[in-house]
Amino acid sequence: MAGHRLGPLLLVVVLLLGTGAGSAGAGGGADEDLRREAYRLWERGYALHLIGEFEQAILLYRRSLDAHPTAEAHTFLGWSLSQLGRLEEAIAECKAAIALDPEYGNPYNDIGAYLIALGRLEEAIPWLRRATEAPRYCCYEFPHFNLGRILLMKGRLAEAKRAFERALSHNPNYLPARLALDALRELMGETL
Repeated sequence: MAGHRLGPLLLVVVLLLGTGAGSAGAGGGADEDLRREAYRLWERGYALHLIGEFEQAILLYRRSLDAHPTAEAHTFLGWSLSQLGRLEEAIAECKAAIALDPEYGNPYNDIGAYLIALGRLEEAIPWLRRATEAPRYCCYEFPHFNLGRILLMKGRLAEAKRAFERALSHNPNYLPARLALDALRELMGETL
C-alpha cells in the first residue's frame, strides 16, 4: 500500500501544502476566506492524489466542496474516485462540475474516459466532442486521443489516425498519441 511506503513523504507534502496557501489578507470577507480555504484543501487533495493516497484525497476534495463548491474540486474528486474503480460516482462528480461551470473542459473528457473504461463507447463520444470544444481547457490533446482510441476499437483506422494527429496538433510531445499514431501508421502500411 502506498501509504506505508510514503508515510514520511506524505507528512512533508501535507505539512508544506497546509502552510503554503498564503494567509488571508485584509478585506474580502467570509466568502473570500471560504474560497481560500476551499483552494487550500483542493491543493492538499491534489498532492495526495498524485502520490496515490486516493481515499485521503477524496476526503479533502469533499471538505473543499463543503467550504466552497468548484468545478475543479468536483472533477478532481471524480478522478480520485475513478482510481478506486468507482466510475459511476466519478461520472456523477463530473456532471456536478459541468453544472457549476459548463465551459470547463476537464469533466467532459473525464466522463468520456470513464465511459470508455465501462465499455460504453458510443455514449462516450458526445462527451469527448464537447471537451474538444470547451472554452476553458488546458489539454485538448486528451479528448482527441480518447476519440482516437474509440475509433481504433471500432476499426475506423483513417478516422482514428486523424484524431491522433489532432491530439498531436495540440501537443506535439503527447507520447500516447505519438505512439498510437506510429503504430497505426505501421499497421496501415504507411512510411513514416
